[in-house]
Amino acid sequence: MDGTGFAELVEPHRRELLLHCYRMLGSLSDAEDVLQETLVAAWKGLADFEGRSSLRSWLYRIATNRCLNARRDAARRVPAAPVPPFQPPEPTRRDAVTWLQPWPDALLDQVPDSAPGPEARYGMKEAVALAFIAGLQRLPPRQAAVLVLRDVLGYSTAEVAGMLATSTTVVKGALQRARATLGRLCADGEAPPGDERLARRFAEAFTAGDVDAVVGLLVDDAWLAMPPAPHEYQGPAAIGAFLRASDAWRGSRRMLLVPARVNTQPAYACYLAEPGEAVARPAGLMVVTVRGDRIGGLTRFHDNATLGRFGLIAAGAVISAG
Repeated sequence: MDGTGFAELVEPHRRELLLHCYRMLGSLSDAEDVLQETLVAAWKGLADFEGRSSLRSWLYRIATNRCLNARRDAARRVPAAPVPPFQPPEPTRRDAVTWLQPWPDALLDQVPDSAPGPEARYGMKEAVALAFIAGLQRLPPRQAAVLVLRDVLGYSTAEVAGMLATSTTVVKGALQRARATLGRLCADGEAPPGDERLARRFAEAFTAGDVDAVVGLLVDDAWLAMPPAPHEYQGPAAIGAFLRASDAWRGSRRMLLVPARVNTQPAYACYLAEPGEAVARPAGLMVVTVRGDRIGGLTRFHDNATLGRFGLIAAGAVISAG
């Protein structure tokens, strides 16, 4: 088979494999790199594919093991923590998943609607939520792989054991531990149909610098994370203290928010306009995680380059602030 024939063979699986790598790695940039490694390995090993499993399962086996290698690699690319332009208050903790990146919903629409196997526990929306993706990063690599293969993709215990070259007993133990840990980490439930209205209330208060109004929308154990910064804040008081420090630094500059959709959640591209200027410059991406009728989490991505993936104005560009 030539290169063209191989490309046609794997093309139907490319987007879902990219999403799989993203779930495993938490970074869209890393997922794209590992997907390319996966396809090269598949091309080189195609002659050895004996057809004992489906082509899709074979590709998932290669992709999963490449992701495991990437997660174990001590030299894995981890972004440098940004230096804040103001003195932030003491964070609640400093163990954020600093490499976490957003997944554009436009890419999700391109993933084939392949029905998961009977073993699946999570739907598409749950399995791409930021809390879920971040939770997977906190699991040991093999536990994360087992949980994704079993509970997201619905492969059987025997199939997962074959993919990971291990025993069914090991898979069962890893899955039990992964489910227990992820259950503790992912407290946020699915956003109800009214999530957009709640997100707009947040956006209005945030752009107005009304920290009290923002705090009033939060649940008692809400989190604020700011990848690639390592510090996180939990609870209305801690989050409010950070937002007040940030708002004081913003001063008279105007904040503009442009709606987006990220990881099936409402989000806003942030732009700052200097006093008297008719332009606003990129200032990150804010994702709003809704829990019931309140906000359970805020994730502010500081990498402006990610805005380009959303069809939004990226680093170095300007928009009218008039």
